[in-house]
Amino acid sequence: MSLVDEDEALIAAALKGSAYAWEKLVKRYESKIYNHGLRLTGNSSDAMDLMQEVFLGVYRNLHRFRGDAKFSSWIFRIAHNKAVDMNRRKRLMTSSPKFSSEDEGGEFEKFPGQANLEPEYRLGSQELNTRILAMLNALSMDQRSIVELKVFQSLTFDEIAELQDISANTVKTRFYSALKKLKVVSEKENVLS
Repeated sequence: MSLVDEDEALIAAALKGSAYAWEKLVKRYESKIYNHGLRLTGNSSDAMDLMQEVFLGVYRNLHRFRGDAKFSSWIFRIAHNKAVDMNRRKRLMTSSPKFSSEDEGGEFEKFPGQANLEPEYRLGSQELNTRILAMLNALSMDQRSIVELKVFQSLTFDEIAELQDISANTVKTRFYSALKKLKVVSEKENVLS
């Protein structure tokens, strides 16, 4: 049974009231949505808030899922929309969203349920995650979202275009502009180190 078929079976069971099916559906996507949110928001507490909002929204609207697209596409569209809303609210409260010093560590490893890793790996992973988050912070929300979906979620340009309700050419333009910007940021960082 494919992942899509399993998702459809879990959705059908969850709609009939199966708590087990709902829990399995959440467990299947929670770390992906959390990490997606972390890369979009820049900190673990916002990523957890986003993840909770996404699953609350999915729970309330699961009956509206028509199956026209994959469930994974649908849930990432919800996550994207909620991240954009969260970013707007944040911008209204502050002049520009920045990563706080408390979020410089290994937020990716802090997600509940992940296996403990060797200390050397964790340290290297934390440093890499900090660099990734800092570099993503240099991008606009639109660019960050596209890079996240393309690089970390392995979606095609067409899938991203469908998720964000924009043309595939717009997605490509934003993606390649983001890559150029990331290259400049990376070169500046290498000069400073």
